[in-house]
Amino acid sequence: MSERAKTFIALFSGINVGGNRIVKMAELRSFFEDLGFSGVATYVQSGNAVFRAMTGDAAALTKQIEAAFEKKWGFHSRIMVRDLAWFERLLSENPYPEAAADHTKLHAYALEREPTADEVARLAEKCTGPERFEVKGDVLYLSAPDGLGKSVFANLIPRVLKVPGTARNWRSVLALLEMGKEAEG
Repeated sequence: MSERAKTFIALFSGINVGGNRIVKMAELRSFFEDLGFSGVATYVQSGNAVFRAMTGDAAALTKQIEAAFEKKWGFHSRIMVRDLAWFERLLSENPYPEAAADHTKLHAYALEREPTADEVARLAEKCTGPERFEVKGDVLYLSAPDGLGKSVFANLIPRVLKVPGTARNWRSVLALLEMGKEAEG
């Protein structure tokens, strides 16, 4: 019996933002294929890649891809690699199902690690506007009723929480989950 490849999703941080650190998605797909991954597909210009790997776990793949990416493009991009089960949990544990109807008002942050209770408490002190957030493991859910672009609190999250991460709107979360399921076959 042959081993079956496992589906992963890579979330890049800080590429193709404001005309800086430009990485074309066709080049990103080729990059993943050159690393030996299969079934590579990208989603929107902000750096999301669905791929299949025969070996490795999310942590090992993150290190491998980050190092190869920096070598190829000459700058560091923090990358969060997650498996399909992580995305399924992200969807099922959404504490704001009512906000999911408008994909621009709900965001999920893939965090490098689970924040401590103290880190979450410091962030909660800064959440004084219409936004609500909840942390579940290594995911921060943000409901921003006025949208992320108008949210003062959203801009504070990285500086106050001090846990590296990258955010995706709910439309992207759903699209990436669907792409991952399609890759599974």
